[in-house]
Amino acid sequence: MRLLVRFLGFLFTAATVVALTAAGFVGFFAWKYSRDLPDYEQLANYEPPIMTRLHADDGRLIAEYAKERRLFVPIQSVPKRLINAFTSAEDKNFYEHGGIDFGGIIRAAVSNFQNQDRRPQGASTITQQVAKNFLLSNEQNYERKIKEALLSLRIEQTYSKDRILELYLNEIFFGLGAYGVGAASLVYFDKGVDELTLAQAAYLAALPKAPNNYNPFKYKDRAIERRNWVIDRMVENGEATPEEGAAAKKEGLDIKPRATGTQLPASEYFNEEVRRVLYERYGEKGLYEGGLSVRTTLDPDLQMLARKSLSNGLVRFDEQRGWRGPEKEIDPKGDWGVALGALPAYNDIKPWRLAVVLDSGANEAAIGLQPAHERSGGVSRERVTGRLTLEGVRWAKWAKGPDRGRPVKTVAQVVKPGDVVYVEPVSEGSSDYRLRQTPEISGGLVAMDPFTGRVLALAGGFSYDESQFNRATQALRQPGSSFKPFIYAAALDNGYTPSSVVLDGPIEIDQGAGIGVWRPENYGKKFYGPQTLRFGIEKSRNVMTVRLAQDMGMPLISEYARRFGAMDDLPPYLSMALGAGETTVLKMTAAYAMFANGGKRVTPTVIDRVQDRTGKTIYRHDDRQCIGCTATAWANQDEPTLMDAREQVLDPMTAYQITSMLEGVVLRGTATGVKAVGKPVAGKTGTTNDYKDAWFVGFSPDLVVGVYLGYDKPRTMGEGETGGEVAAPVFTDFMKAALHDKPATPFRVPPGIKLIRINPSSGMRASAGDSKVILEAFKPGTAPPDSYSIIGQAAPSNQNVTPDQDRAVRSGTGGLY
Repeated sequence: MRLLVRFLGFLFTAATVVALTAAGFVGFFAWKYSRDLPDYEQLANYEPPIMTRLHADDGRLIAEYAKERRLFVPIQSVPKRLINAFTSAEDKNFYEHGGIDFGGIIRAAVSNFQNQDRRPQGASTITQQVAKNFLLSNEQNYERKIKEALLSLRIEQTYSKDRILELYLNEIFFGLGAYGVGAASLVYFDKGVDELTLAQAAYLAALPKAPNNYNPFKYKDRAIERRNWVIDRMVENGEATPEEGAAAKKEGLDIKPRATGTQLPASEYFNEEVRRVLYERYGEKGLYEGGLSVRTTLDPDLQMLARKSLSNGLVRFDEQRGWRGPEKEIDPKGDWGVALGALPAYNDIKPWRLAVVLDSGANEAAIGLQPAHERSGGVSRERVTGRLTLEGVRWAKWAKGPDRGRPVKTVAQVVKPGDVVYVEPVSEGSSDYRLRQTPEISGGLVAMDPFTGRVLALAGGFSYDESQFNRATQALRQPGSSFKPFIYAAALDNGYTPSSVVLDGPIEIDQGAGIGVWRPENYGKKFYGPQTLRFGIEKSRNVMTVRLAQDMGMPLISEYARRFGAMDDLPPYLSMALGAGETTVLKMTAAYAMFANGGKRVTPTVIDRVQDRTGKTIYRHDDRQCIGCTATAWANQDEPTLMDAREQVLDPMTAYQITSMLEGVVLRGTATGVKAVGKPVAGKTGTTNDYKDAWFVGFSPDLVVGVYLGYDKPRTMGEGETGGEVAAPVFTDFMKAALHDKPATPFRVPPGIKLIRINPSSGMRASAGDSKVILEAFKPGTAPPDSYSIIGQAAPSNQNVTPDQDRAVRSGTGGLY
């Protein structure tokens, strides 16, 4: 008995020594590895990289920008079922343990011992994963695991379970570029987290373990198996009934991928302009990680119209020049789908599609359409064929050779087997197709609210996939005669009236010794003698414009160009009066907006408001101050007023006089085709030398639109291809659709303007026997002249210029029409 007691005492002593030694080791390692632990308190200020989202003016999502596709979802907004799915899949004792699940470790050890031929089972808690993902590396060693355990214990002591779970759910990677459960719900199912079904929640919970292994497109069966395993765990843990689990396991994956990047078709150029502005204002980190919520000025309906009107105009012009030939050639024999599917295609010009000609005859050609690309990266096995009709190729008259311009008589004259071409269905769902080709010419269109400068629509070319160069904001081109209204505005602001008469006759500008004489000409080489200012702008008379600019002096013209923002530094040469300077569609549209709004300065903007990740407004375009808006409740106080401190760029009466004259351009002048809009509109055509640039900038009382067409590498568009022939139809198509449900609102006449009947030929007050009469606008203190007088009858004047100035004159002698 004494020996037994002594032996038991020995065992107790040995056990105590072992325990103390073990505790010492544990304490030593805890002390050793806790000395350089990361600062876990930084989790309190966790701000994950969140994607910036752009919204149209109606709130519709139009684009997202991010390095990591993530939306932050507060734990209060995460449904209980989704939380249960993650705890069942990753850490069923999450709400019971203190950071380390010792029971889970034992179970994992036993399981790994019993199943040594399988991948080892882990026992990391959600808290440990937070410690690893936020504060440690992914190295697989004991030192990292010890630090992970220590951090987990401290995190549990510092933060609530909900905060830990919130960090976890918003940080983890789900595959397909999605970070965090909010983004994953959108990427996989195009739903918010509150809309997920039990099966969908289980699938998301299955992904963090190995997102690539459960890719729904590459490994669908494996993904369903893992999802069902999560459902079983939820049923086992009492988070779902057996009936709910059985029903959920019968569902397919039902993946509905949400497109990345542009969400609204046709808005790519607009979105890129917004992205550029945000990048300049907030930097790369602010744009791609700041979680900005951006309310843009985009009107989705007008944007679709802008894209369609510009594209139709470009295609219409291009097809008139004939067929240039196929995009590529491939072997049409065998499985043509693989070769065709490998070719790059523009995805933003739907319903156009690439097709290969399989067989070609007199009245039709058999075509095979490019297969879709599956998310797994391969080409779809589906093969769709159609028919290219003779009617669908009739536009493709010969562009070169002896048959140039002649119509085609058979399909085989245009395409042959193996040709890769773009086609478009003749109607939705039809198997008959029309031949298409991407236009060589390009252009830009901007639609703007003239009172605020808000860009409602912007099209920068035919296809963003083809070229990211934005012709609406980046292309510096000569505006030609569309610049003339600023000269006439300067004249009306400085003593002229719309009925002032200027000589439309030959003029010579002596440019000094050794340089020569400049003789500006009118379009058509004709002169009409003495004419009113209204006639000069309606008929776009170059010589009258030069005489006006000469009479006022080019420094004044340069000042008006700068004041309107049309051109920042216009050289003071007379040729610049004919639009030989360079500007953009956006600048010209904003400048014309000041005619439409009564002369108030507008600053063009593509952004209404920017909010940071917390919802705080950090930018607002409308900076007007509201006087009297501080009251918290209505108490019969005076109506609040908005103080508009914008600069008055132009006298409101002058703005109306120019508007009235530009309305005459549409009614009687160089843009009579625009009358097809059927509503009051005003505007001006513009064409540059050799027909390299075609413009039309115009407006209704509440919408201003600028259109430009031309080749990216400037070259002639062809004899007679003026702004009225090329650009004005694009404007007309857009405005007809944009204003179709709007009333025919006349232009607003400012107080003080007098409307007087005049003879349009003499500019004098109309008499009873005059056959033609125009109602002309006059400012107070002005009236039609009592006697006939002509501006510009003096002998030709000398204008001494330097050789450098002469080169500028000769390189761009300005607008034609």
